[in-house]
Amino acid sequence: MALEEKSLHFIEQIIEDSIATGFPKEQLRFRFPPEPNGYLHIGHAKSICLNFGLGLKYNAPVNLRFDDTNPAKEEQEYVDAIKEDVKWLGFNWSEELYSSDYFQQLYDWAILLIKKGKAYVDSQTSEDMAAQKGTPTQPGVDGPYRNRTIEENLQLFEGMKNGDFPEGSHVLRAKIDMASTNMLMRDPLMYRILHRHHHRTGNDWNIYPMYDYAHGESDYLEQISHSICTLEFVMHRELYDWFLDQIYDSNKVRPHQYEFARLNLNYTVMSKRKLLQLVQDKVVNGWDDPRMPTISGLRRRGYTAASIRKFCDTIGVAKRENIIDISLLDFCLREDLNKKAPRVMAVLDPVKLVITNYPEDKVEWLDAENNQEDEAAGFRKVPFSRELYIEKEDFLEVAPAKFFRLSIGNEVRLKNGYIIKGESVVKNSDGSIKEIHVTYDTDSLSGSGSEASKRKVAGTLHWVAINHAIEAEVRLYDRLFTDEAPDSHKEKSFLEFVNPSSLQIVTGFVEPSLQDAVSGTHYQFQRLGYFSVDKDTTDSKLVFNKTVGLKDAWEEKDKKEANLLMNTQKEINKYVKEKDANLASALLTSIVGNIESIDNYSLLTQTVSKNIKNDNNALLFSNLILKYSDKISFKDIANDSLQKLYTMSLKSQSTLVREIVIENIKNDVIHLDQFQTLI
Repeated sequence: MALEEKSLHFIEQIIEDSIATGFPKEQLRFRFPPEPNGYLHIGHAKSICLNFGLGLKYNAPVNLRFDDTNPAKEEQEYVDAIKEDVKWLGFNWSEELYSSDYFQQLYDWAILLIKKGKAYVDSQTSEDMAAQKGTPTQPGVDGPYRNRTIEENLQLFEGMKNGDFPEGSHVLRAKIDMASTNMLMRDPLMYRILHRHHHRTGNDWNIYPMYDYAHGESDYLEQISHSICTLEFVMHRELYDWFLDQIYDSNKVRPHQYEFARLNLNYTVMSKRKLLQLVQDKVVNGWDDPRMPTISGLRRRGYTAASIRKFCDTIGVAKRENIIDISLLDFCLREDLNKKAPRVMAVLDPVKLVITNYPEDKVEWLDAENNQEDEAAGFRKVPFSRELYIEKEDFLEVAPAKFFRLSIGNEVRLKNGYIIKGESVVKNSDGSIKEIHVTYDTDSLSGSGSEASKRKVAGTLHWVAINHAIEAEVRLYDRLFTDEAPDSHKEKSFLEFVNPSSLQIVTGFVEPSLQDAVSGTHYQFQRLGYFSVDKDTTDSKLVFNKTVGLKDAWEEKDKKEANLLMNTQKEINKYVKEKDANLASALLTSIVGNIESIDNYSLLTQTVSKNIKNDNNALLFSNLILKYSDKISFKDIANDSLQKLYTMSLKSQSTLVREIVIENIKNDVIHLDQFQTLI
C-alpha cells in the first residue's frame, strides 16, 4: 500500500504556484536572517527548519544573513552562538552574509532617495515625532522639517554620517504619506545616529539603517526570491515593497515577503528581552541553562536536533497564531531517545539493601540489555553483590493495596538479577530506615530459564551494587514556569511564575559502565527518565542533567489538579448540607487543603471567574479560593468580575457566603471603601 504523501503547507504552495506561472526554479533562493542580539530559541528553530527545509526541498541556496544594524545590542558572541545552533540542527548555509556588508550601498540608496525628494532629515524629538504621526484612527500631520530642501537634507545627512551631531538629534525619514491608514507608512525612519562600536565595521559608521529599510534591500541585493517572516511583519510588507520600488531593476529577481505564524509554546517565554532579563537577574545560569528555551539550553539539557526538527515538522506551518503544548516537544524527544539511548541503572535517592543470604565476598557480572528497541545495541555486564542501593520510594514496610514494589513479606525482582523478599529493616535513631534486609531466591536469576526465574512477582526494581557504584551529581530539571502563559497577565510580572523547584541537585549513584561517560551522551536511567552528560563533567566528577521523564508528569499534574478542583466543588455541596458540626469542620479542612495544594495559577483564576453566578455554592467556592489560595490574589481577577462576585455574594441568602465575602472584602484594600456601606 502506497504511503500517503504529506500535503504542502501554504508557503510550499506559494512556491509551487510561482514555478507553475513561470518563475525559474534555479532562481529560488531563501535566507535565515537572525539579529545577533541574543541566543536563538525554539521559536527560531521553527524558522530555521522552514527556510533550510525549503532549500533542501527545492535544491535552492539558503543564506545565513545576520541583520546587524544595531551595534548597541549586537555582539560577536551571539553571531558565534547562532552559527553553532544552525549547524547543530543539521543545516548548512550557502553564504554567510551580514547587513553590514551593504552599509555603503544602503547609504548610497538613501542619498538617491533624498535627491528624488523621497527622504528628509527630521530634527524633532522622538516624542514630537510620535505625536505628529497621529493614531490608527487619526491621520498624521506634516512635521516642521518635512519640506527641507534637498541641499539641506544632503548636507545634514552627510554631517550625521561624519559624526557631527549627537545621538537623537537627527534622523533620516522616508517621505511617503502622513495620512496613510498604515501607520508604518507615515514617513518611517530610515537612519538614526549611533556613536557605537560595531562588531564588524568598528567605528567606520556613525549612522545605522533601521531594520525595515535594511531588510528588504538586503534581500534584493542577495536576490532572495521568497522572504519569509512571522506574522507581526504583515503590516510591514507595504513598506518592504515601497523601499524596493525605489531601487528595483526589472532585470533582477524581486523579493516578495510572506508571513507565517510564529511558534508560541505554553509554560515558556520567547521574548529575547525577557530571556535576557532571566540571565541578567541570575534567575538562570546563563543563556545555555538547561531550563531556557534557547537552542543552546535545550542542547545542554539533552534535547536532540532530530527531536526538534521532528517537532517543527509536526506542528507545521500555519497562517494563524496558536499555542503549542510543550509536551509535544517532549513527546518528539522521548520518541527519538527511546530508539537510541542506552538503558543503564542509576539510583538517585538511595537506601541500602542487604541480601542476607548472599555470600559477602561474591560478585557476579550479570548480562544487561543495552536497548531493547535496538537489536544491534547488544549487552553489557553489571556487577551484582550482597549490598546494593535501591530507591527509597521503592520500599514500604507495610504496603497498601496496589503497591507493586518491595515491602516486608513480599517479593520483587531486581532488574537483570534475582527475585528478593523483604524480611526486616534496620532504623536510625530518628526512625528513618538505614538498611533493608532481604533474602534472594538462588535459582531465580533472570534469563536463566529455571522454573523459579519464570515466577511472576509484583514488580521489578532497578539497583546499583554499592562497592562498584560511581557517585554522580544529578541535576533534576523541571519547567521554568508554573503557569502556562507566564507573560500574559497584565498585573503580574512573568518572574512571579518562576518555578522554585525548576532545579534540584542530588547526589546519586550510577553503574560502573558510566565511568567514562562523555559530555552530550544520552542515557535512559531505567524507571527514572532520560538523562544527558553535562559539559561540567570532569575526569573526577560525573554530572548528569535530567532531560525528560519517561511520562509527561505535567500533563498528569494538570489533570490531577483539574480533577481535584472538580471534586472539591462536590465537597462544598456536602459541606453546605452537613448538619453535624464536627463533620462539617472536617469537610472544610479538606476543602481548604485541596485549594492550598493547587499550583496552577490560570486554573485557579479561571475557576473563580467561572463560578461567579447566581448559585450560592458556586459563590462560596470562588470566595474560598480567593481566601485560601496563596497562588492568586484579588488583583488577579478582572475588576468587573471581582465586583460582581462581591455584589452577588453580599446579597446571597447563604450566611456562609456572606460571612466569607465580608472577610475577603476586608482584606481587599482596593475595594474596601467601595463596599463598606453594603458590608
